[in-house]
Amino acid sequence: MKAPEPPALPEELTALLRRMRLPYLRAAAPEVIATAKAQRWDPAEVLRVLLAEEVAGRDRATRATRRRAAGLPAGKTFEAWREEKSSIPLPTQSALRSLEWVGRAENLAICGPSGTGKSHFCEAIAHAVIDAGMRVSWFSLETLTATLARAKIDASINRIITKICRAELVVIDDIGMLPAGADSAEAFYRVIDAAYERRSVAVTSNIHPSGFDTIMPKSIATAAVDRLLHHAHLVATEGPSVRLEEALAGAGVVTLSARD
Repeated sequence: MKAPEPPALPEELTALLRRMRLPYLRAAAPEVIATAKAQRWDPAEVLRVLLAEEVAGRDRATRATRRRAAGLPAGKTFEAWREEKSSIPLPTQSALRSLEWVGRAENLAICGPSGTGKSHFCEAIAHAVIDAGMRVSWFSLETLTATLARAKIDASINRIITKICRAELVVIDDIGMLPAGADSAEAFYRVIDAAYERRSVAVTSNIHPSGFDTIMPKSIATAAVDRLLHHAHLVATEGPSVRLEEALAGAGVVTLSARD
């Protein structure tokens, strides 16, 4: 049997809560007040529970807003991460998941063959950073280049870079998948330089950062990698492609049902 709905708040109280912009407290108040009456709560406890509901609701809304603003690509979190299948040593995974390195504005460079979990691990880290109350800016090298190229048109490049580096973690994913010209090298350097010793940068690549000068102009690549690796955790993945293994095992698709 469905429990009866708690009585609605008086209109005057609802109006006051709207004016004070306390939507989560307002939503929880009828049930909390009904429970408080039935269980004879102390008035201070009622106030504590209602304020806690407002704080929790605001935190959820903030995290959702930051996920949308971050531009995370696939929604991959540690819930779907199989740590035992990764070639990243478990102690290294644990240390990186603690996020202490983000608090110290250190960097992370993950390199290795395609399909070995680099982007998945990095995106899961990004979600954990947001859950910890921080911000993330996520780009591929191509989208970063396009973003800064648009900013050049209206001379807002410094403002855009400042906005990017407001995030505690800046991610540049899949470096080396495509050739990088002078514009990409410049965009990469500008962000690395702006974030240097102020914000954490995480990069994923199928080549070691020391080889970035093979895909972008050497002088810019050298300066960028020097700053990137100065305070960095360098992680190398190895082994066969997990995506390919799943595809060959038929785990990448849902079996089609025959039609009559």
